Amino acid sequence: MVVRAAILIFSQNSQLRDTLSTLLLAAGFALANAGSPPVAIVIGCGDQISPNDLAAARSASRDQNGIPIVLVTSQGSESLAIEALRAGAANYIRLPQTPAQLAAAIEGVVPNRTTRDGDNRIVGVSKALENVKSYLRRAAACNSNVLITGETGTGKELAADFVHRFSSRAARPFITINCAAIPDSLLESELFGYERGAFTGAHAPQDGKLKLAHGGSVFLDEIGDLSPYAQAKILRAIESGEIQRLGGRQAQKIDIRIIAATNRKLESDETFRRDLFFRLNVARIHLPPLRERKDDILPLAETFRREFDVKFGCVTKSFTRGTAELLMAYTWPGNVRELRNIVEASFIDPGPGASGQIDLPSQFRNAVQGSTGGELERILMTLARTEWNRSLAAKELHWSRMTLYRKMARYNITRTA
Repeated sequence: MVVRAAILIFSQNSQLRDTLSTLLLAAGFALANAGSPPVAIVIGCGDQISPNDLAAARSASRDQNGIPIVLVTSQGSESLAIEALRAGAANYIRLPQTPAQLAAAIEGVVPNRTTRDGDNRIVGVSKALENVKSYLRRAAACNSNVLITGETGTGKELAADFVHRFSSRAARPFITINCAAIPDSLLESELFGYERGAFTGAHAPQDGKLKLAHGGSVFLDEIGDLSPYAQAKILRAIESGEIQRLGGRQAQKIDIRIIAATNRKLESDETFRRDLFFRLNVARIHLPPLRERKDDILPLAETFRREFDVKFGCVTKSFTRGTAELLMAYTWPGNVRELRNIVEASFIDPGPGASGQIDLPSQFRNAVQGSTGGELERILMTLARTEWNRSLAAKELHWSRMTLYRKMARYNITRTA
């Protein structure tokens, strides 16, 4: 095992400190209190952050040129995640975790280091995302076709790239094809290539994208947008393992792995061929929307902040006060892509934040604050209608009871009579 750089641990809970030490050592890290200079600081806590641990961690971070702080908690909650971001933590993770998962959370915030499995592009700490990454690794290890489903902006291309890079085909090409952007008139020349003289302007033979991917993987993005004609052509290539250039007479063998993605339910789409669906639907993974994995919102926002620090040549420390609550309150219909765009917009118009802080765009803040005002009214009306029966109110709102309790605490809703 390759020994990683050291981590400094602060925790008033001796049992939790021992657990973290064991996990970090199993992940290949050294412990800073054994004499190695740290690259990150870990604070271990239960349902509250110890003020002493936080003060010590901040002081050590300053002494070590601002190295990142990661909060690891045995009793995570949405309010604790918000408190962690306010306190300056670069990441937040809940136990129990495997050594590899803890390593990924730490190395994702350490500049110029890679994670245990060489990947820190898929960011998040939620159980849902860990399940996705676990399945992607298993899918990558086989040579089956993969179908990735999920709403727009959930990161389907990132997942496809993950499958390719951790497969036996990683050293070969990864070719992306936007199925929504290829008209039928150009399909054969784009995918299969063409011979000289096949059409006006074809002055020399040209390989298509499927041939260029020989030995590697082809990512068919938004495959649900293919026309019936295009579906038939691609099905034929998959089944036969052969293609024929436009204007050509000889078939060419191809060895490719198909990774397809869609935001549609292909199994119930009458315009999509059943036989093609069954060819693609071998290893299948669904990427949950961001609203269903809220634990990932703050780590993603911090990751994007650091990314745009580099892009725009800035040195920011954090978001302004109140940002975490707004990010967690929003439903993110555009998912991770929308979150990234909002953070980028924050750098273009940084707002009235203090030195080293960035503020969310005013139009976003106003929209979220307006929507949460509507949410407050909806909660009050539902509670009144159910005579403050929280179980019935949660059911009517399509929430869990714990979600209702958290929102009541957020808006300070109490029954006064």
